[in-house]
Amino acid sequence: MSTQLPTGMEHHPDILELREHYERVTSTPLMQGIEALAVCCGLFLAISPWVVGFAAFPAAGGFAGVTLSNLILGLAFAMLMGGYGSGFERTHARAYAGAAIGVWTMLAPWWTTGDQAVTRTIWTNLITGGLMTCLCLGAIGLTLTGASAMRGGRRG
Repeated sequence: MSTQLPTGMEHHPDILELREHYERVTSTPLMQGIEALAVCCGLFLAISPWVVGFAAFPAAGGFAGVTLSNLILGLAFAMLMGGYGSGFERTHARAYAGAAIGVWTMLAPWWTTGDQAVTRTIWTNLITGGLMTCLCLGAIGLTLTGASAMRGGRRG
């Protein structure tokens, strides 16, 4: 009786090693802190039109402009990054998508309202979007630095 070895890519030694690496990285306190801050940023972005007070301004696009953009993208970012630590080994593209949401957040006041953007809207989106982008880039950096060191150490 012969034993058949698994043949799919999911059983390749390099894939398994990378999954283990990502799991080690996401279980560190630094990565868990990044995840917690990212979720808080997403939730703040979602409620920012009402907290900062620009939801009522017609110049901010009312509910159709920045308000709707912040609500949808804030909730999407919070959900995206909320599952980051628990499933990073399979869905590491979440950080790249989160960085894209952060960049959009910084540009949204001008792209959704034109030259009528309200100062509160601009500053809120610039600071929150910048922080979201930095957190995602930090998460990407932590995993890529460890992955390149892991590959380099194996070759040398």
